[in-house]
Amino acid sequence: MARDDLIQGTGTVEKILGGGRYRIVLESGQVVTAQLSGRMRRFRIRVIPGDRVQVGVSPYDPTHGFITFRLREGQTSAR
Repeated sequence: MARDDLIQGTGTVEKILGGGRYRIVLESGQVVTAQLSGRMRRFRIRVIPGDRVQVGVSPYDPTHGFITFRLREGQTSAR
């Protein structure tokens, strides 16, 4: 699936699950299980509980997604 096909959302990391997965609570209240995108793994971006992240959610299965960006303190969106 292309990166453009994903539905973008912003949320907070609630819990780190096993196998490189994270439980994210989106601003809309939806709970998503997400993993780090390839570039975040490549550059070893650390994500801990409480971090605000941008998530690309699959339109086919809205409970799974990819963490595409870790937002800095006070930042509202990636761009």
